[in-house]
Amino acid sequence: MANEANNFQELISHCKEYGYIFQSSEIYDGLSAVYDYGQLGAQLKKNLRDEWWKSMTQMHENIVGIDAAIFMHPTVWKASGHVDNFSDPMIDNKDSNKRYRVDHLIEGHAEELGQDGKKEEEYALLKSMDELLAKDDFAGLKTLIETNNIKCSVSKTCNWTDVRQFNLMFKTEFGAVASDNPEDNIVYLRPETAQGIFVNFLNVQKTGRMKIPFGIAQTGKAFRNEIVARQFIFRMREFEQMEMQFFVRPGTQMEWYQYWQNARIAWHQSIGIPAEKLRFHDHVKLAHYADAALDIEFEFPFGWKELEGIHSRTDFDLTQHAKFSKKKIQYFDNDLNEEGKPYGNYTPYVVETSVGLDRLFLTVISLAYAEEKWNKEDGTEDSRVVLRIPAKIAPTKLAILPLLKKDGLPEIARQLMNDCKGSFMCFYEEKDAIGKRYRRMDAIGTPFCVTIDHQTKEDNTVTIRYRDDMRQERIALSEVKNLVLSKL
Repeated sequence: MANEANNFQELISHCKEYGYIFQSSEIYDGLSAVYDYGQLGAQLKKNLRDEWWKSMTQMHENIVGIDAAIFMHPTVWKASGHVDNFSDPMIDNKDSNKRYRVDHLIEGHAEELGQDGKKEEEYALLKSMDELLAKDDFAGLKTLIETNNIKCSVSKTCNWTDVRQFNLMFKTEFGAVASDNPEDNIVYLRPETAQGIFVNFLNVQKTGRMKIPFGIAQTGKAFRNEIVARQFIFRMREFEQMEMQFFVRPGTQMEWYQYWQNARIAWHQSIGIPAEKLRFHDHVKLAHYADAALDIEFEFPFGWKELEGIHSRTDFDLTQHAKFSKKKIQYFDNDLNEEGKPYGNYTPYVVETSVGLDRLFLTVISLAYAEEKWNKEDGTEDSRVVLRIPAKIAPTKLAILPLLKKDGLPEIARQLMNDCKGSFMCFYEEKDAIGKRYRRMDAIGTPFCVTIDHQTKEDNTVTIRYRDDMRQERIALSEVKNLVLSKL
């Protein structure tokens, strides 16, 4: 685990050095738990988003996508339960005045036990925590922290306050006109994207002539005022979600709950995540809206953590919005009559899939990062850092590298660039020795490099180099585009 932690720090440095992720507002010493995606990071993020969007809306005839606004009527969050229930148990250290989310504090101590080889104690501590959280036993959680001598990272003391709830939503003011009552202008930055789907259920169903079962997908920013945001981009205050709400007949939700478990874990494997790095984890405590819930977890460098949630939300959301809006939100199911069943209006049940795009990004990049060393034929050692990002989601697919900046080689390279850039992302570079350029392309994760040399002028062939095994072969210049497309 220690080596993995060191490797994770090197990955974080690598992401900055090669234009994947920067600390937000870095020239002003940064903003905690907020990050900017650089030129390569933004492209990888877009590729992942596009892959998810295609799998949901293009590959399923009964799923459509929307883009709801970040700002919503404040009553939306009252109806959804976020105003009253979107809280996490927190605890403060009296000596440092530092606030912690209770589960993060205990998980951090459990991780230290695991690193010291005390696996049984680690599992027992986490099991006790889950049981106490499931019962909302705040006094028991404080006792658990004290009996395990869990200390504040700043003061190094165990002088803790009582555990209490802390709401995670960001508030802001809406409109330019002041009001005698400040609460009149309060709106929230959405803590999830799902509610934008629920309040548009009737709009989408009617205009799209959608029949149950059907889904509505959305990607977009969400905001949570996390007290202890950590582990790089794993837990941030501003993040992006990819959510799909699947509306089904009451009584069929468990069938679809199982279907989406299998479909989603298969999708993660389809983008290159190994099956042995994924697992299901059933929730010990169900949210107030759910009758079943689990996480797809990934083994990050810092342990098994949630990557995607799959929840059977019952009819809670649509029922609540109907109640608070005083609008009828139901579905008239003509198909029931054809099946010989009583037909009429009902409130659909919902099965949700929700994956964090930033966590998916971290999953892909942590799997891809590798530091390699080997002995060359002359006995000397060589090394490289490589990002083995699957070709279909890699930010740049092809690097076009003229061997020299003269003798007509750049002109041939530019012609190839113009031929390929309409089909996939390309990169052109003339500077430095070809070996250095190869290493740079390895480091940013470019799967294919093509070198234009003097032989190209003679027989219209080029050298293509494959990132993963560094193999090189000679192919016709005219075959480059189709070869890359075939690998994508």
